[in-house]
Amino acid sequence: MKLVLAAAVFALMVSVGMSLKLRELIAHWRALTWDQWLRLLLATFILPSAAALVLARIFPVNLGETAGLFLVGATPGAPLLTRNLARRGFDMQVAASYQVWGAMLTPLMLPLLVYGAAKLYSRTIWIPPRVVLWQIAEKEFVPLLAGIMLIHFAPAFCRKAQPKVNMIGNAVLMLVFALLLWKMGPELKVVTPWTILAVLLLVIASVGSMYLLLRTDAVRVRTLAVSNANRHVGLALLLSGRYTRNHFALPVIACYAVAVALLLVIAPRVFRPREAAAKTATA
Repeated sequence: MKLVLAAAVFALMVSVGMSLKLRELIAHWRALTWDQWLRLLLATFILPSAAALVLARIFPVNLGETAGLFLVGATPGAPLLTRNLARRGFDMQVAASYQVWGAMLTPLMLPLLVYGAAKLYSRTIWIPPRVVLWQIAEKEFVPLLAGIMLIHFAPAFCRKAQPKVNMIGNAVLMLVFALLLWKMGPELKVVTPWTILAVLLLVIASVGSMYLLLRTDAVRVRTLAVSNANRHVGLALLLSGRYTRNHFALPVIACYAVAVALLLVIAPRVFRPREAAAKTATA
């Protein structure tokens, strides 16, 4: 199962690399001011992590569920289904550049956030940055570079193959998630309505942080908001099993994966009508 999941993520990242335009990618980075970079950092890492801790205080969740909620809030940058939004009013180049930027900062930010949060509960948890960097390099940067090399040396092949690779990767990924949820059936039974509500509010907080802090065009903000909610549940699962060793964290992370999958399905319907209404009002 792990090999199939890894293969699906690899295919998706190769697909992202095949569609990247390096000039546009670099242009997106250069267009941001230092103030915007700081706002993006806060919206990506700080606010979702803080929201997870606040929600854990508000709702009656145990320490393991708190750990799962926090790890999700601290790990941005998943590739799940983001590409499918490209033709529905979202900017794929912005989403890809944001994912790369988040992946580069995660090995630095994640260990610090986890260490600080653990201290609030009188615990010491240190995740070596090299562990996070290795996971991101293996599962994101290597296939991303492979896709970039393919589009450079075989552009005609990539234009034909990229949609199929993306479709197959997404289909396999969703199938694996479905099988994992079925396998986790007994563990998911312990999830309470309070936990589900906390997960949904964390999704909303991840989306809302971008709208709250960023001041740019509607398409960019919308793309970054949905991408920010698409937290890296795979990395959160891995780190949860290795460093928290609490089985209550797993169902929370799985619930978040389901919530995000639903968000990515309804996102075009939720966000596009607002844009259309704004254009009509302007006209």
